[in-house]
Amino acid sequence: MTRVGFYIIENTDADSRRRLALRLTDKAHGQGHRVFLNCEDEAQARSLDELLWTFRPASFLPHALFHEDPEEQICIGWGQDPEGHTDLLINLQTQVPPFFGRFKRVAELVNQEPARLEALRASWRHYRERGYALEEHRLASV
Repeated sequence: MTRVGFYIIENTDADSRRRLALRLTDKAHGQGHRVFLNCEDEAQARSLDELLWTFRPASFLPHALFHEDPEEQICIGWGQDPEGHTDLLINLQTQVPPFFGRFKRVAELVNQEPARLEALRASWRHYRERGYALEEHRLASV
């Protein structure tokens, strides 16, 4: 069954979720995982695409936008069904994606913005009511 982790950032910085997504992607890649980054929209996906090229100056994170190469180890989409990805889903959207259940792990990224907190509560209820194992990770900063 899918394990769901809520990563709750203790600030309202709009960019904090993006920085956390990069850190989690880097860590997961280092452990050999395949990652699907589910972005809010194409603009956010393209921004993460650019940042992944320069996130760590001494390393390379192999990645692609979903429509360019859906089989890449790190794939960035914005609502598309990730097809061949089943390892780690990093969800940057405010709603639970319909395809989350095929993944071994889901990371929900939330900061203290009121809209994000409301989305967190709704997502938490969604997963809990369906019996998924939930984990909470509180982060002071990223």
